[in-house]
Amino acid sequence: MRIQSFLLGEWQDNHRTVASAHCALDGTVIAEQAGVDVNGGETLDFARTVGGPALRSMTYLQRAELLHQVASILVANKAQYYALSAQNNGATQTDSLLDIEGGIGTLKYYASLGKKIGNRTWLSHGESEPITKHDNFRGIHVKTPLRGVAIHINAFNFPAWGMLEKLGVALLSGVPVVVKPASVTLPVAYAMARDIVAAEILPIGTFSFLAGGGRDLLDYITSQDTVAFTGSADTAGLLKSHPRVISESVRFNVEADSINSAILGPDIELGSVGFKSFIREVCNEMTVKSGQKCTAIRRIFVPRELLEEAKSALIEKLSKASIGDPAIEGVTYGPLVSKVQLNAAQEGVGQLLKEAELAFEGDIQQLKGDENGFYVTQKLLVCRDPANAKNVHSTEVFGPVATLMPYESHNQLFDLVRAGGGSLVSSIFTNDDQFAFGAVAELGSSHGRLLIVDESISRGHSGHGNVMPMCIHGGPGRAGGGQELGGLRGMDFYHVCTAVQTNLSRAAYLQGD
Repeated sequence: MRIQSFLLGEWQDNHRTVASAHCALDGTVIAEQAGVDVNGGETLDFARTVGGPALRSMTYLQRAELLHQVASILVANKAQYYALSAQNNGATQTDSLLDIEGGIGTLKYYASLGKKIGNRTWLSHGESEPITKHDNFRGIHVKTPLRGVAIHINAFNFPAWGMLEKLGVALLSGVPVVVKPASVTLPVAYAMARDIVAAEILPIGTFSFLAGGGRDLLDYITSQDTVAFTGSADTAGLLKSHPRVISESVRFNVEADSINSAILGPDIELGSVGFKSFIREVCNEMTVKSGQKCTAIRRIFVPRELLEEAKSALIEKLSKASIGDPAIEGVTYGPLVSKVQLNAAQEGVGQLLKEAELAFEGDIQQLKGDENGFYVTQKLLVCRDPANAKNVHSTEVFGPVATLMPYESHNQLFDLVRAGGGSLVSSIFTNDDQFAFGAVAELGSSHGRLLIVDESISRGHSGHGNVMPMCIHGGPGRAGGGQELGGLRGMDFYHVCTAVQTNLSRAAYLQGD
């Protein structure tokens, strides 16, 4: 497969190969990434002048129909995406479902949201309010689309969902998109982009796909553009400090590293439904996508008196997992996506072992697949003194690795969880309402999402690591300080809110009455 870029309304290939994508199962090259001669200024200007006006001339309802059509095309072609995901990402059927179906499902959700907004070209915010003693003089806030470009720089771990969840929100908002996927997992994103372009659904200029280059995009960015970045905090810092981003006050959303937690409440008894639900969710998060999720559980907190019992239960559950090629019967989790990620995971485990002991490790000798694949076995660590540890609260191993820790009291627990420096999500398993409400009050400021599970929803919740489009995704501090999705909230990033002072009838019209 030769992967090209779609820029200026055409597929681009300067006949130079700038990178390769590999098969995670055996390390062989499966795709070449073509270079481009189009610079960032040309790319952004085309999107602004051609794609932007085309989208803004439509209503939210019309743009919703575009998303619906795109989703239908992707559904019709999804078999090839699954095949590429298994090969390039080493993904199981469940892994691919979360990525591919999750991305398409998010597109469908925003298509439905656009239909509810209807035939409008702006959004109202709140009700009109009198400003002076004259009741006819009112103030109303309206939101209109930015007149620039949405630059989406995506991470390697969700090539489908990462592209589509950002794409849907921006296009529904009326802002053209330049997608910049991660090179290591380009095949799935490229296959989707190829099908989207071939279907000729989206107006020219509204969707650009940059597979090669792109380092100069920020040199041409303006205050009407946005950047949505998913990846490492170090890279995010470099991009956010670009002179143009600073001088133009560019909107910049970041989703970065996150040390997420799972908490067993002090009221949960050994062997109870809540205990089993907790063990099941932790093990699931360590196995799905081989732990390569920004929302995966990295720290496991239990009352000290249940530490050994929790360790035994986790080991028993984890020992049933099987590593290898997901195409082989019985395999439950696959490799990491690249040699770089494999090396980073091994280095990260080394850092954790300075403060923790290895309680369980999957047997690499039982590997069902090619030994040249990028395989890392599950590892459960135990840190017995988390209050005096640092690495376990700051080192994210992007693989099937988590650390079990005890807590002595509510206050100590909340301090330990907050030591992660800001997280995307933490899960609290408890039947105690007061403990649950206390956790919200104590942990809300350091989290983008809290999942609180009691026995009534132990089998009915969406999962610790699953991002749902109606709930915000992001988190403060280390997690990047960003926020995306969350229904209509996600569209705020692509709109400007303006206060309009006018008479009562005009205010009512702007409000949609």
